[in-house]
Amino acid sequence: MTVPVSRRMVEVSGTEALWLLEGAVQGRLVYVQRESAVIRPAVHILQYGRLIVRTPAQAAALSGRASLTYHADEIRVAGGTGWTVTASGPAEVITDPDEAAHYRRTLPGWAHGPHDTLVRIHPQTMTGFRLAHEGA
Repeated sequence: MTVPVSRRMVEVSGTEALWLLEGAVQGRLVYVQRESAVIRPAVHILQYGRLIVRTPAQAAALSGRASLTYHADEIRVAGGTGWTVTASGPAEVITDPDEAAHYRRTLPGWAHGPHDTLVRIHPQTMTGFRLAHEGA
């Protein structure tokens, strides 16, 4: 008989959360539309303290929002260990054609019809957790 393993979440510092996020390449952009959470797959890079995100979402749905949330994680299914990071802050859609072309070359993303949007998030809230076994 297998004894269930106790798991725990250990909060990490903002610096470590940023380091974990920088090492990841994929995540999810989260926003609310018509009172429902919308979650889109995304790719990202961190540059100069800003999070550049490419996602298959309508630019109009993301423009003018007070804040956007980005979530990335790496969870090992077999053991339930890993980490999770969430970053939130003001954001703007990248509309400059040269800058957008640069990031489209840099970030291979998903397209959903005309929905291929680049956003720049200025993280103001950064939370992160290590997922571990009890006693580890």
